[in-house]
Amino acid sequence: MEKYTIVNKKNISDTICEFEIYAPLIAAKAKAGQFIILRAEELGERVPVTLVDWNPQKGTITAIIQAIGKSTLMFNNLKQGDKFLTVAGPLGTALEIKKYGTVAVVGGGVGIAEILPIAKAFKEAGNRIVSILGARTKSLLILEDEMKAVSDVTAIATDDGSYGQKGLVTDALKTLHEKGEKIDAGFIIGPIPMMKFTAKLMTELGIKPFASLNPIMLDGTGMCGCCRVIVNGETKFACVDGPMFEASNIDFDNLMKRTGEYKTEEKESLEHYEKDHKCKIGLH
Repeated sequence: MEKYTIVNKKNISDTICEFEIYAPLIAAKAKAGQFIILRAEELGERVPVTLVDWNPQKGTITAIIQAIGKSTLMFNNLKQGDKFLTVAGPLGTALEIKKYGTVAVVGGGVGIAEILPIAKAFKEAGNRIVSILGARTKSLLILEDEMKAVSDVTAIATDDGSYGQKGLVTDALKTLHEKGEKIDAGFIIGPIPMMKFTAKLMTELGIKPFASLNPIMLDGTGMCGCCRVIVNGETKFACVDGPMFEASNIDFDNLMKRTGEYKTEEKESLEHYEKDHKCKIGLH
């Protein structure tokens, strides 16, 4: 089998797909908290994606991708048997997996996929796992069964109240705290505002928070400086110093500003791709 062939593809929702990719060298080295960078074509964008799972015996890795822009939409249009042009990794600093006692893993949206390997790793290290899963509505909640399988306690929050507790993941965390749940450390992955306010609440509750940051990234090896973030007043590179950082002193406002730098261009690129794609379909 050729490298980077899509062995299996599964549609999780209208915008989210799960890919199992043949990448034996990456599968042999991957650890919880690391990521890969995907590229679909020669002039395509390099897109960082968290590793969800890996199987050294099969030589495959698993990534879950949400189509939110041109490149991720291109990825999700690929089919089983197609290939990614390049897959670089594993990148980033692997998590320090140790026994804290009780570990909370908090995932928002597609971030649930990214906390799954973290939950597994901490469970295997002897920790008690409390999972808090958040989504806008029930139909967008992913990997519930997989998360429950590695969790001692699972709490779910949806913005519209269609499933679980109505509200945000911070509301679910407050409820658990009020019920007497004692948590020693928390690992958060999701939209930046969600990570900001969850980390703030954890700090207030005496829980040590960590967050996986998702700035604009280019090479993924620390050379370009695109992914710089501010932690404890110091500049760090998410690609080599992270992506997971102790979260109580992350400058989330700076992160939000930097990730929004190219919103206009991203929107235009997506619109042009969708228009061109529809035109080509119409020719057949």
